[in-house]
Amino acid sequence: MVDRGIDVYENILEYIGYEISQVLKRIPDTYKKIIEEIRLRYGSPINIYFGNTDFFVTENGQLTKDETQGKIVNKRDLIETFQLISNYSVYAFEEEIKNGFITLKGGHRVGLGGKVLYGVNGIETIRDISSLNIRIAKEKKGVSEKIIRFLIDKSNRVYNTLIVSPPQCGKTTMLRDLIRLLSNGSELIGNKGFKVGVIDERFELAGIYNGMPQFDIGIRTDVLSGSNKKDGTIMMIRAMSPEIIAMDEIGSNLDVEAIHEAIKAGIRIIATIHGDDLEDLISKRSLKILIEEKVFKRYIFLDNSKGIGTIKDIVDGNSFKSVYR
Repeated sequence: MVDRGIDVYENILEYIGYEISQVLKRIPDTYKKIIEEIRLRYGSPINIYFGNTDFFVTENGQLTKDETQGKIVNKRDLIETFQLISNYSVYAFEEEIKNGFITLKGGHRVGLGGKVLYGVNGIETIRDISSLNIRIAKEKKGVSEKIIRFLIDKSNRVYNTLIVSPPQCGKTTMLRDLIRLLSNGSELIGNKGFKVGVIDERFELAGIYNGMPQFDIGIRTDVLSGSNKKDGTIMMIRAMSPEIIAMDEIGSNLDVEAIHEAIKAGIRIIATIHGDDLEDLISKRSLKILIEEKVFKRYIFLDNSKGIGTIKDIVDGNSFKSVYR
């Protein structure tokens, strides 16, 4: 039986140039299933990330901390990989490239480094690709089950909830599983399923590929991909009548306006943000408004102290006291 993690990793290699993919194939299986990022930079050694640390990869697929032993990525490797990622049709991915990434089948995302070209309407494209960051999508079903009881009020409605964590600590994974659980319904929430609208600005929550979500986001979920959060929220309210709107990585003034639009329409919000603690959130000017208005009734703080997605605390948005016990 093929390990799911290894299978996902092997699928990713189909998008990487031949010479580099052969090197990455030689990595021991133990590591293949836990790798989170593969970074290819022109003139630098192959770099992989997992478990909050990084390694270089030697010609024979061994991991090392010695950069002089790593297999160097050349221009041809980047060009060949970029052609595979874009399916030899850059124009087909023009809109995504403007945003600095391309989404692959499976919900994986490839970040792009290179020369940014501007036109009259802003960024037009990225050329002369100098680096690629392949982020391997990880779907973890069930991770939200341990917290769902803290997010439902006595009327069986969802509290406005903000998931807070530093980068790569599992907040998007947690949000995605919450969407699935709330959409499908569960014994944990009285078997009720909610209509969920997802504003997937960065294509990470649903990972839409050719119109099909690459992740299980539930049977009552509608998705708007690529829209900014304010426009997406207004469209979702007008057209899809959601009970809950979910959005990833809020922070701008427009995002705050989107949340206010949803609240005015009686819709509950579940969102994520980069941060460490409440004091960190208060220091963000746009978020301070939402905190002072007590819009969010639950704050979920995550870290990686016991692995990615560790629940550090759950705080009540009115009293700002912990309810996690």
